[in-house]
Amino acid sequence: MTVMPANNLPLPKYHQIYLVLREQLQEGRFAEGLPGELALMRQFAVARVTVRRALELLEGEGMISREPGRGTRPVPPALGTANGTAGEGESNRAHLTGLLENLVSMGLRTSVKVLDVDTVTASSAVASALQIGVGDSVQKAVRVRSTREGPLSHITTYVPADIARQFGRRELARKPILVLLEESGVKVGRAHQTISAKLADAVVARHLDIAVGSALLAVRRLIYDDQERPVQWLHGLYRPDRYEYEMQLSRVGSIDAKVWVSKELSAQFH
Repeated sequence: MTVMPANNLPLPKYHQIYLVLREQLQEGRFAEGLPGELALMRQFAVARVTVRRALELLEGEGMISREPGRGTRPVPPALGTANGTAGEGESNRAHLTGLLENLVSMGLRTSVKVLDVDTVTASSAVASALQIGVGDSVQKAVRVRSTREGPLSHITTYVPADIARQFGRRELARKPILVLLEESGVKVGRAHQTISAKLADAVVARHLDIAVGSALLAVRRLIYDDQERPVQWLHGLYRPDRYEYEMQLSRVGSIDAKVWVSKELSAQFH
């Protein structure tokens, strides 16, 4: 049983539960329906009235539908708005060669525990990101990366099955996935990355040794090969006390139209 500490955040428990469930819904979880009230009560160690208040907030936002006899189901988002990756202009895409090299270096200097590797069918979100068909086969791998101080990140990656057949659990435990992609014949070209914040759910909290509802850095990274084919979609959750993202900016342009551009990107841990 996972207990949500009352003093972890200055928010009511029902609001903490609402935030966690909202993030999971936005990720495309619960395709077959949300857990029942009793299951949520056990997961968060709260009373039924607390769970119901959280569900009422989600229903009020139009994220779930609650029908007697049918349970609680997610309401699909508007087409094309779920991920913010499809259809974006080239101006929003960062060429992150330096960052990719840094990430490989980081992978070599940390330890990794492979939690799960499986071939699954692509959800609409995964299919949209990887530009494949819904239901196509992809490799889903879940890993926890650690430093000497303890767990650093919880990483979920999706790779098209025709590429991922070259590596599995054993290889993922030994090498960074970018190295495995290169060894599989992929010529990594660029990456599109977004960084936001997220609250830890019960599963992630257990693996990162933190409390449910703790703040995390959430990274979405879509890797392309040199032919502009998406070859990996990554969802990373990082402990902010052990990971930092650093950018070096330079000003360019005429005196009346100067803008900031990234000159170097790095991801560091401690």
